[in-house]
Amino acid sequence: MIVLETKNLTKKFGGLTAVNDVSMTVYEGDIVGLIGPNGAGKTTLINAISGLNPPTSGSVKMFGKETTSLPPEKMCRRGLSRTFQIPSPFPKMTAIESVMTATIFGNKPGKVKDPVQHSREMLEFVEFPMEETVVAEQLNTVQLKRLDLARALASNPKLLFMDEMASGLSEGELNDIMRIINKISKKGISILMIEHIMQLIMAVCNRLLCIQFGIKIAEGTTQEVANDPRVAKAYLG
Repeated sequence: MIVLETKNLTKKFGGLTAVNDVSMTVYEGDIVGLIGPNGAGKTTLINAISGLNPPTSGSVKMFGKETTSLPPEKMCRRGLSRTFQIPSPFPKMTAIESVMTATIFGNKPGKVKDPVQHSREMLEFVEFPMEETVVAEQLNTVQLKRLDLARALASNPKLLFMDEMASGLSEGELNDIMRIINKISKKGISILMIEHIMQLIMAVCNRLLCIQFGIKIAEGTTQEVANDPRVAKAYLG
């Protein structure tokens, strides 16, 4: 089953083409790595898909239905959730309150019977390392990323975008996030993840998509793309 499909997706900012004619597919059960050098347009691509910065041209379909340019809240209700490269929490809210906000507003009314318990389960699922009563402004970057992930999962997505979840992690924390990603996949959630840490990419992804200067230069299995000379040239020059 096709979960996500883009065709000729393009995003321009004035005279700058940040994403150029990108067509891609995510299938049910996929963990797709979106890779490319810094400034390649990876985050811009998922922003265009998710409605944060709608595309200039091209189309997006989720689960076979047209979703091009739908706003983020409607994309969320249709099953898409995401984390951010730089988490932006509600600084004065506690962890449990932050997740409850996503639980209440990210699900259709009545879908979650006990928002408090559901939010607590999301924090436990991502192995949030602090008390649920901790205030967000007291958290470090790694802890904020776990909170961001719990919030993303609170809306019960079928498709999850993860934007550089592993940046800044120690070796032990990297192993933890690999385990959590696999747990998410086993829940039946398809994943598209932006990542630079190839150890993580090679360990968890079944397919890769590489873009450079906003253009797709390779797509295929993890090994096919990792061994593609165009990908090596994009990273190494």
